[in-house]
Amino acid sequence: MITFKDLDLSNPLINAIDDLGFTNPTFIQKDAFPVVRSGKDVVGIAQTGTGKTFAYILPILRDLKFSKQQNPRVMVLVPTRELVLQVVEEFEKLSKYMSLRVLGVYGGVNLNRHKQAVAEGCDIIVATPGRLYDLGLSRVLKLKSIQKLVIDEVDVMLDLGFRFQILNIFDLLPQRRQNIMFSATMTDDVEALIDEFFIAPHKISIAVSGTPLDNIKQVCYDIPNFYTKVNLLNKLLFDKEEFSKVLIFAPNKRNADRLFEALKEEFPAQLCVIHSNKTQNYRIRSIEQFNRGDKRILIATDVIARGLDLQEITHVINFDTPNFPENYMHRIGRTGRAEHEGKSILFSTEKEQEAKKRIEELMNYTIPKLEIPDDVQISKQLTEEERPKEEVANKNRTSKEYVPGPAFHEKKDKNKKTNQGGSYRREIAKKYKKPKTRSPKNTSKKNKKR
Repeated sequence: MITFKDLDLSNPLINAIDDLGFTNPTFIQKDAFPVVRSGKDVVGIAQTGTGKTFAYILPILRDLKFSKQQNPRVMVLVPTRELVLQVVEEFEKLSKYMSLRVLGVYGGVNLNRHKQAVAEGCDIIVATPGRLYDLGLSRVLKLKSIQKLVIDEVDVMLDLGFRFQILNIFDLLPQRRQNIMFSATMTDDVEALIDEFFIAPHKISIAVSGTPLDNIKQVCYDIPNFYTKVNLLNKLLFDKEEFSKVLIFAPNKRNADRLFEALKEEFPAQLCVIHSNKTQNYRIRSIEQFNRGDKRILIATDVIARGLDLQEITHVINFDTPNFPENYMHRIGRTGRAEHEGKSILFSTEKEQEAKKRIEELMNYTIPKLEIPDDVQISKQLTEEERPKEEVANKNRTSKEYVPGPAFHEKKDKNKKTNQGGSYRREIAKKYKKPKTRSPKNTSKKNKKR
């Protein structure tokens, strides 16, 4: 089996890898290394958990020489702040014995702070598209010196609506550069981006998205509704020894918070949740607590969890069945990493059966189904999304039926006054001796003119 020492790495890189305890490169790392070093445009398609980050960091660091120039030579775009921090950390681990400056920039931090950091100089900049574009427009960040552009998790970036920023960033870059793109899936949008900006790219595809990982045991439950899912989840998570580190996927921010509220009574000190509405510090702290083992249960949405280095997860629980089969593959790829055995559990309601069928067709594999244990209560409580439309429409009505009244009603006494015409003016004259009159219009202005 090939080792890292067979990849023609420099001594500083070999020493850094030895410190990390790694011996053998993954398939994507082995295949991408010579192609990235060649300077050709590269497109890598590989599942989450196959080592994509090291696949581009190693060859980039292998040929990046010491330089005193202020402007960056390598730019890495990733979709989220958490990924910026993770990629910067990976660069720093592997460049431990090298004299290189790595800078991470992302939204949610004062722009002037990042401007100052950029002005101090760096060799490698890792950024989210929005913040990088802001820095480019400010002219503090000069991008004409970029030699290598890496776009990681590009499919997520496009899903998040970063296409505008990416296209504008391309306009700020030099024409002659190496483009390196990594993605877990190949979509029409990704293909269009490659066709427009890449020059005869070399494509590397490892572990096709429809291929289930052999070291992940998959099972599923057919469950009637949200709160029955919660009841089953409570029973499963009660076994702390078996479910020692669990990543639970929720379909969206609302259901992630709803699930967190439903579970926190049973597991108050063992539970955390992350999604895009949570603050940056909260998300970072939750991930750190989960990785350290301070919290054993993490609830997350797809976008936030993509690409994060979540370590030694024993179980991935799909609280919902994702509409896109590829998303299921990304989810279960969070467990069973580094040759450890992982376990995946899929919950599906009747409405989600079609989505489950698409997943099984993509994998060419039927997920074994388990029966709901007898001691799990089948809840009759429904979420707003699960209720019949008629019930939701009538939810805010009172018990009393509305009885329409007459279209007209008697006026109040104070509203019965009528126009008195001249007689009204005479009554006023008697009361005030003389009628009220208005002064001539613009008299003061006329006097001033005179």
